[in-house]
Amino acid sequence: MAALSAILLVAVFGLGARLVELQVRQGPQLAAAAVSQQVQQITIPATRGLILDDQGQVLAGNVPTYDVFAAPNQIPATERLREATQLAPVLNLPANQLVQLLTKPLAFEYLAKGQSAQVESQLQRLNLAGIGSIQGETRYYGPGPVPGTTLASDVLGFVNASGQGQYGLEGYYNSVLSGKAGRQSVVNDLQGNPVVLGSAPQQPAVNGRNLQTSLDASIQASVEKDLAAEVKKVNGSSGTMIVMNVHSGGIVAWADYPSYNANNYATEPVKLFRDAGVADLYEPGSVGKVLTFAGALNRHVITPTETFDETGQVTVQGWTIRDWDLRAHGVISMNWVLEDSLNVGAVHIEQWEGARPFYNNMQAFGIGHPTGIDLAGASNQPLPAFSQLQPIQLATASFGQGYVTTPIQMLAAVNAVANGGVWVQPHVVTAITGGGQPTTYIKPKTHRVISAATAQTLSQMMVGVVDVPGGSGFEARIWPTWKGEIAGKTGTSSVSNGQGVYGNNTIDSFTEFFPASNPQFSMLCIIRNPQVPAPQREGAYDAAPTSKLVTQQLIDRFKLQP
Repeated sequence: MAALSAILLVAVFGLGARLVELQVRQGPQLAAAAVSQQVQQITIPATRGLILDDQGQVLAGNVPTYDVFAAPNQIPATERLREATQLAPVLNLPANQLVQLLTKPLAFEYLAKGQSAQVESQLQRLNLAGIGSIQGETRYYGPGPVPGTTLASDVLGFVNASGQGQYGLEGYYNSVLSGKAGRQSVVNDLQGNPVVLGSAPQQPAVNGRNLQTSLDASIQASVEKDLAAEVKKVNGSSGTMIVMNVHSGGIVAWADYPSYNANNYATEPVKLFRDAGVADLYEPGSVGKVLTFAGALNRHVITPTETFDETGQVTVQGWTIRDWDLRAHGVISMNWVLEDSLNVGAVHIEQWEGARPFYNNMQAFGIGHPTGIDLAGASNQPLPAFSQLQPIQLATASFGQGYVTTPIQMLAAVNAVANGGVWVQPHVVTAITGGGQPTTYIKPKTHRVISAATAQTLSQMMVGVVDVPGGSGFEARIWPTWKGEIAGKTGTSSVSNGQGVYGNNTIDSFTEFFPASNPQFSMLCIIRNPQVPAPQREGAYDAAPTSKLVTQQLIDRFKLQP
């Protein structure tokens, strides 16, 4: 008994010493290790900010979705086939595939992600053992007027499966819209369920901020519908149309055709995501004559009524340039050169102005310079250095060939004429709100290009393009109510193969602003590669009529008076 007692005392004292060692010396270290095994950090997702039109209508919002999961180790083997059979029609998955997932020796397995509220409701009614869901959010875009599209998809872009904005506003403002995810500590109970430590998140999520835009949903729908109809009518390859507020530079509508469904971006052709309005470089053709006339008028090189003998051709460095109708026009005014869109007259104007002033004028209007438009994917090709240009290159540039620009660069340039000679930075977002921060108002950059008097003179010359008998913009007339108030210019540029050889394809365009006496809106319509007989393959016959339809919509929408 004495020996046993001694052994017991030694064991008790040894155990006590060990307990003191674990509790006192190693206690903090072991406690931290235990917590690290039990406590987990979970992410608290931030709600992505909304994108709104100028009236507060939601263009890009969020809808609740559900990720469906299973705890296979909690589902009896005898129940797996039955549950898979019941889940199959709800999740639109094969029953045998679900059986394989439910058979895995795991505590957690995703079955389907991004499911609708209707699916969640069906799951609740089934009340299956080991099946649950996690609520989240998915980006949603409203339907567009063209079947198979969402409204303003080209200007909005989309959000991918990883929550990253792609293209358009979603890409450009991704960091603003996405906010900042939060973090929260949880400990798992005996059943593996997360239990929040404390009454509040350790780091709350910061929701994304909202974008207030200058887009008008009604006009946007009209532009998309009318542009698509015209491209289909002439069997063109694509089209682009942009409408801008003259004074603010805010984009009222922006459309490309063909377009896509941003809600189903994963199944859409990737080529449709490229926004031609900011990404596609093209030769603007005779729309570029607006800039040629602006520079010459501003330097008092020409006047609208000044005349000269237009012979129908001019030779520069051995190259002969002719007018579109291949005939001489005799003694005509500068007004008629613009109204009938004569290349030879434009070349003479460039030569009279001088090479360096002509080049500087193009740069002042923004050709070769980024516009600063707040959309992802913008392209730009600088003009060659002046020292590298040959006279023939300057001659062709006078009528919009031989240099490239993007549609938004060209519209911003023409808009400067409408805005009294002041170039204004085009933009889509007017204010950034929410996110617990003060509202940020967007202030576009501006600079004067030509005098207000020159802008007024050129505006009236552009009215003649639409109104005078034989003017190339006749299809844009809205008579008699708006006679004298639509200022426009047609363009038909030949398409190069990239090596200086021009084929039969054309890019047809029409630019306008109105009312000419007090401009409010400017626009540019482009129809690419129309497949119609050559006489109708011009901006006068496809882009101008489309612009007229949109103009009428703007007049009705904003109750404009001539």
